[in-house]
Amino acid sequence: MTQLPPLPLDLPRSNAELFARSCEVIPGGVNSSIRAFKAVGGTPYLVERAEGPYVFDVEGTRYIDLVQSYGAVILGHAHPAVTSALAAAAANGTSYGAPTPGELLLAEAISARVPSCERVRLMNSGTEATSTAVRLARGFTGRDRIVIFHGNFHGATDALLAAGGSGVATLGLPGTAGVPASAVASTMVVPYNVVPQLDDQVAAVFVEPVAANMGVVAPAPGFLEGLRAECDRVGALLVFDEVITGFRLGTGGAQGQYGVRPDLTTFGKVIGGGLPIGAVGGRRDIMETLSPLGKVFHAGTLAGNPLATAAGRAALGELTPEAYELLRGRAAQLSAVLTAACASAGLPASFPVVGTLVGMFFGPGAVPTNFDEAKTTDERLYAAFFHAMLAEGVALAPGAYEALFVGLGHTDDVIDAIGAAATRAAAVAMRG
Repeated sequence: MTQLPPLPLDLPRSNAELFARSCEVIPGGVNSSIRAFKAVGGTPYLVERAEGPYVFDVEGTRYIDLVQSYGAVILGHAHPAVTSALAAAAANGTSYGAPTPGELLLAEAISARVPSCERVRLMNSGTEATSTAVRLARGFTGRDRIVIFHGNFHGATDALLAAGGSGVATLGLPGTAGVPASAVASTMVVPYNVVPQLDDQVAAVFVEPVAANMGVVAPAPGFLEGLRAECDRVGALLVFDEVITGFRLGTGGAQGQYGVRPDLTTFGKVIGGGLPIGAVGGRRDIMETLSPLGKVFHAGTLAGNPLATAAGRAALGELTPEAYELLRGRAAQLSAVLTAACASAGLPASFPVVGTLVGMFFGPGAVPTNFDEAKTTDERLYAAFFHAMLAEGVALAPGAYEALFVGLGHTDDVIDAIGAAATRAAAVAMRG
């Protein structure tokens, strides 16, 4: 594996020292709030490099990584197909401010795999994708109201922060902090897994087809189909937020798995191969409302960036039906070993599986079906388990509402090692 030059000689090789130094120049020491370990306590580890299923911190400690860049990495860290594609792309330049063949090829790859995406617009993040989808839905329909579901998380978009999932729930922040009341005045928040009654003021319903920001909560039978029918009844758009599920659950994402066709879909994470990216895809007539063809503005200096599109094409090229079958099997294995480990220590926990996604719920209750139920997870127990696993060399997300992500780098041996570590960690967590 080709490595970057070593860190500067005067840089401390200590997580604690480096994090303290980060806090002097970066608010909270982090550039994404959950990374600060506020929900679980303690000091974050700082990753220096990664390979396959592992990340290595600045102190040289190796962790089996179940964060996988919150789902953006699916092949394993530093996968040769991605790194070689990146090296080749970087040799030709990193940004042009002009159209490229690479963005065309990635858009074609998305459209070919997701039939609802007749047209695709690339951008820089999942948040930008959902923000653009809000503007597009309002511009196309001429309506203002947006419907979202309690516990779904659609990125840091003002109109969609009236309620949130993992990040907002974990930090205990009000969903509208820093957001003017006017920004969410036309946002209606309703319970997940219940089809709401809409009216002709609704521009769009935004939904995570599989809720992956409050643990992992599957759609109830008929829920997605009911949303499709209700949107059709009042002329609203159905928007699937597949930033997590897109190309994670399978070739066609959640909509392919459940057989429900949305009007618009937002993407991120996997389609960038680990680089910053986002996309909106959907019906041709809606998508062509975007500028320069239509009246809804969208632009971005780095949209369709040649490095991100090269990495994304490389990642999608590796995700064959056989790869997804392998990923589903490993997700099931992970859930099984974690369930057995916690049961052996008497630690009440469940690890629900939806396709390739594994959730977490700590406490004696049933597997959640909505956010109110998900919020009953025992966060203190999770924090104890999190730190015990970290001490065993297994990195989970530092928040109780996240998914666990397996990738092609997590071999059977790695899953077995996670199970052995979890058995010891569960016992420690229960003693604590």
